[in-house]
Amino acid sequence: MDLKTIIFEKAAIATLTVNRPGALNALNREVLEEMARVIREVRHDSSVRVLIVTGAGDRAFVAGADIAAMSKMSAADGLDFSRLGHRVMESFEDLPIPVIAAVNGFALGGGLELALACDLIIASEKARFGQPEINLGLIPGFGGTQRLPHRIGHNKARELIMTGDMFDAKTALELGLANQVVAPADLIESARKLAEKLAGKSAFALRQAKAALRAAFTMEEDAGLRFEQEAFGVVFGSSDRVEGTSAFVEKRPPNWRHK
Repeated sequence: MDLKTIIFEKAAIATLTVNRPGALNALNREVLEEMARVIREVRHDSSVRVLIVTGAGDRAFVAGADIAAMSKMSAADGLDFSRLGHRVMESFEDLPIPVIAAVNGFALGGGLELALACDLIIASEKARFGQPEINLGLIPGFGGTQRLPHRIGHNKARELIMTGDMFDAKTALELGLANQVVAPADLIESARKLAEKLAGKSAFALRQAKAALRAAFTMEEDAGLRFEQEAFGVVFGSSDRVEGTSAFVEKRPPNWRHK
């Protein structure tokens, strides 16, 4: 795959790195389109069990959308750019495998929205988060107004989106946005350790768990509860459920078949 703004390392634990360090890894159309290509490949490759997303360099995960490019857009261009960003963020959310954001610096605007589209966030102590679009006369355009309230609650999300204030990694942890905060030198290794833990689970069960968690975001509670029942029935009929319960009774590690 010929990529100019993304580094993609395909393996059981794959890594997608936004590679525009000179622009603090800002998201432009080329980055978004290359992300979409990588996600399509990951979706159709069952050998990939977990995806880690990070940014090149030590200053930024993704510092936001490319403001220089946006300053030249018409209203129609802006709407099209937002729609592209939404499609890409939804593609991350819709992946059947766990996705971990390893946030190594600024995660602002589109960068925070990218992290929000991932399942779990590991943050460097140097990480800084925010939705500063209001300071540019804009609003979040890649899903931030919808995903941030679901992660940290409506009250705090309103404050952060309306003020555009940045917050540090410790605050992200306290808000429940980040799952872990680690030393900068330990960031990728910590993300890999979490990825290895997830890769040791039943891929089939993880797929159903992620789908049910997604239902909690997209459905009313009654519909989500019905979805969970159906997903539980699906995993209960799986080979991995038989293996997992048998291994527990027999006091041995499970040998997952991932189906």
